[in-house]
Amino acid sequence: MLALAFVPAEGGGGGFTGTLIMLMAFVAIFYFLLIRPQKQQQKRHQEMVQSLKRGDEVATVGGIVGRIVHVKDDRLTIKTAEDTRLVVERDKVARKFAAAAEEES
Repeated sequence: MLALAFVPAEGGGGGFTGTLIMLMAFVAIFYFLLIRPQKQQQKRHQEMVQSLKRGDEVATVGGIVGRIVHVKDDRLTIKTAEDTRLVVERDKVARKFAAAAEEES
């Protein structure tokens, strides 16, 4: 029975076309399920990082939560407690909390 699985099909002309279509389908599925969503997520993160400004409440990749008190080109100073300030790279900000400015007003 196992030997029948390795016997070439009669006619042999449609095997390559079917294989090529199946390979292209796998590439398309791989692209739409893995590559495209990851690129979209990277784009959203980059836009969020570029829009950071003084007063925004953020969380870093390491889990530190604080408020931005100073902004430079590629670094941010975050105030985490009364007298604690940390300097972090912009790209290490994981997320920005919404409505941080409205809570203080």
